[in-house]
Amino acid sequence: MNIPSKKIIFYIVSVFCISIITFFALPTQEKKNDLDTTTPTDPQVELKAKNPIQVEYYPIETTKKVHLKLDSLLQRIHKRHDFHGAVLVAKNNKIVYQNQVGYADFRKRAPLEETSIFQLASVSKQFTAAAIMHLKEQGKIKLSDTVNQYFPKFPYKHVTIKNLLQHTAGLPKYFWIAEHEWEKEKAPTNIDLIKVLPSSKARRYFRPGRKFDYSNTGYFVLASIVENVSGLSFNTYLKEHFFDPLGMKNTFVYRFQVDSIRKNQLIGYRIYRGWRHIKIRGTVNDAIVGDKNVYSTTKDLFKWSYALNTGKVLSKESVKQMYTRGKTKYGRKIPYGFGFRINNANDQKIYHYGKWNGFSTSLTNYLDNNLVVIVLEHTSYNSLKYINRKIKKIVTDYLNV
Repeated sequence: MNIPSKKIIFYIVSVFCISIITFFALPTQEKKNDLDTTTPTDPQVELKAKNPIQVEYYPIETTKKVHLKLDSLLQRIHKRHDFHGAVLVAKNNKIVYQNQVGYADFRKRAPLEETSIFQLASVSKQFTAAAIMHLKEQGKIKLSDTVNQYFPKFPYKHVTIKNLLQHTAGLPKYFWIAEHEWEKEKAPTNIDLIKVLPSSKARRYFRPGRKFDYSNTGYFVLASIVENVSGLSFNTYLKEHFFDPLGMKNTFVYRFQVDSIRKNQLIGYRIYRGWRHIKIRGTVNDAIVGDKNVYSTTKDLFKWSYALNTGKVLSKESVKQMYTRGKTKYGRKIPYGFGFRINNANDQKIYHYGKWNGFSTSLTNYLDNNLVVIVLEHTSYNSLKYINRKIKKIVTDYLNV
């Protein structure tokens, strides 16, 4: 059969075009498949925190007595002890009480509001520990890794990530290094201080693992590792993986002389001559993050605690590690997990206090009672243990749920 030459040419051209399209299409599909395999080691970890925490409250009829007692307590410590702060209490993952008393700004006589944002001081450490565990769950780090794997010039050898988390690294105080060996006028950031360490005269206190010694330096180094591994600033990492997914709209990391002051962000105060409130300005130590400098509200902190306790932000195995007392290399138990203090007499009390630049803060989890107590204050209040004890007693005595 004779086929016209034009049809033969059309047929050949068609086959050729189809072959070319197929050739270029297949690698594209293979590339897409390759990308799909780069998801985190445990994708459920990422999926758990996609939905913001929905805050629930107990009916006012149920909590009326507790409200009256706690309102009275707040007014009393406000008048007698110059308490200017906020309190939130939650039971069984529902808010029992939330209130604030005192001033946000003393010159303007502006009262504190529900959206007033406090510096968390050392309560910030739990976010640093959680970021480390988040990277661990993705297979990007190991707790047995040494700092030198991420910062080869780090002068204190054989310090592991676990040592840093549990305050058994024996590192010197970075405050001294920043105040005596940082020569620039602008406060150093984490990476700035990491670069200073190799030439520092500061010596470690003891070899890693030998004993427990609470260390802000360890947590500044941990935040630096988060930045090194992720390629993100510490604030961006926490915002993308914790704050935004959980709906923590009033929570962020702030670095003095680097970041802008946010709306409702408070300044800490000290008392001068028994009555005058003086603002506490930033210092050379205030651009360092990881050990402090997370800012938040009581409600956002409740969302965080709820998400952590229910396995919505990290696996329950990771949270269990964070809530378990560590040990020295000699087997002696220490009163600290990862980012949390743990009561020696009661492993069910998981907590942390913070004190920095006029801010006094605490977040306490009573796991056996499913009770969370959050206290944030910004005029150098000194009796956090007292107020936590009083709040727990009032809730225990007057709340029937």
